[in-house]
Amino acid sequence: MSQYTFDNQTNFYKGKVRDVYSIRTDILVMVASNRISAFDVILPSPIPFKGQVLNQIAAFMLNATKDICPNWLISSPAPNVSIGKRCEPFKIEMVVRGNLTGHAWRTYSGGKRNLCGITMPDGLKENDYFPTPIITPSTKASEGHDEDISKEEIIAQGLASAEDWKILEKYALQLFERGKAIAAQQGLILVDTKYEFGKIGNEIYLMDEIHTPDSSRYFYADGFEERQATGERQKQLSKEFVREWLIENNFMGKEGQTVPHMNEEWVETISSRYIELFEKVIGKKFIPEILSDDETFKRILAALTNL
Repeated sequence: MSQYTFDNQTNFYKGKVRDVYSIRTDILVMVASNRISAFDVILPSPIPFKGQVLNQIAAFMLNATKDICPNWLISSPAPNVSIGKRCEPFKIEMVVRGNLTGHAWRTYSGGKRNLCGITMPDGLKENDYFPTPIITPSTKASEGHDEDISKEEIIAQGLASAEDWKILEKYALQLFERGKAIAAQQGLILVDTKYEFGKIGNEIYLMDEIHTPDSSRYFYADGFEERQATGERQKQLSKEFVREWLIENNFMGKEGQTVPHMNEEWVETISSRYIELFEKVIGKKFIPEILSDDETFKRILAALTNL
């Protein structure tokens, strides 16, 4: 994927999976690559159409939730590109969990009942619903691993004021409820997800992607209760299967560990799973679009001229 140069460009940032261009002081151009990361490490092989899948799901979900809170998105001029408003980000991720899964389950099964200042009830099995969804924030690390943090620590460290936290909490829970409702229409359960917020002036905006396989975990609703009753593994749509494959191959992003080789068949499998998630979540057929770097650049320029 080419690195572009735009008029009035003030910064360029290459993230784990996206390239971000700052235009003037108020606009961001976000290009979703086919790079894939897990355990905060970029894996060696790109995944075909992953950038398009993430970008188009995010655009769909941002448009479906803009009545809940303002968000950063202005337009999506190319399949893997979004243009939006630059916000001053809160350096935290709002992780909302409806079920005891993933990191929460690893914490719980290790005997701990406190996660980010939230007490999890005894007697739960993996993937059980929490009585009500919980928020387990994490710090947004510029390098290395994100760290769990409590609401009290966020306020004490000045990462958000008590007043802003109330708004962040309200928005995150309302967005999660909307995400669950959208998922339910498609026969899915939105299990957990993360949201990022920022400010323009005094107003809080939803930023980044939402309800995508990189930021969320989905279970199939059909057969969920039966699988819970028998202890069978839940059928899920998320990036967790990539993490599980890495763990099985002795990689968790720790020092001295080597990323396992990803053969072509495995890369194709990951791509197919991403496309499956698009079609299940959006409820539409995925139409692959392959644009040249030149065509992508032209579309971005055309969109920027209108701003």
